[in-house]
Amino acid sequence: MEYVVWIWLGLLVLLIIFELVTTSLTTIWFAGGALVSFIMAMFNAPLWTQIAVFFAVSVVLLIFTRPVFTKILKIGGAKTNVDGLIGQRARVISEINNNESAGYAVVGGQEWTARAQNDSDIIPENTIVEIVGVSGVKLIVKRAETGE
Repeated sequence: MEYVVWIWLGLLVLLIIFELVTTSLTTIWFAGGALVSFIMAMFNAPLWTQIAVFFAVSVVLLIFTRPVFTKILKIGGAKTNVDGLIGQRARVISEINNNESAGYAVVGGQEWTARAQNDSDIIPENTIVEIVGVSGVKLIVKRAETGE
């Protein structure tokens, strides 16, 4: 029955390698089941018990811990593309006046067409604004609060 120990160990290693290659957080839970079954095999537990425990532990880990770890790993993830601009500050380089469809701002060294969040707000040149949205290729901005 010693060969079963090596089978569980081999399965454990393969599942860990597969998880490292794919980083999908799927096979690592089955590696947990293989680890428990490997330990059981070392203590000569019956094969049917090892197999049952492998599936039980794997499913329990998959159902109860995967959602927690996927949330944890997404915390602090950087926003991508234009979503990453929201909340940043920009400097107005040409007066923003929605009534005249005019205005430009610079953020991250890039020049953008900019419009005020409030249509009646006219924002003069060199004003620091906060980006509250992006509409097409236009930044939607409001005056940045001072005193921060």
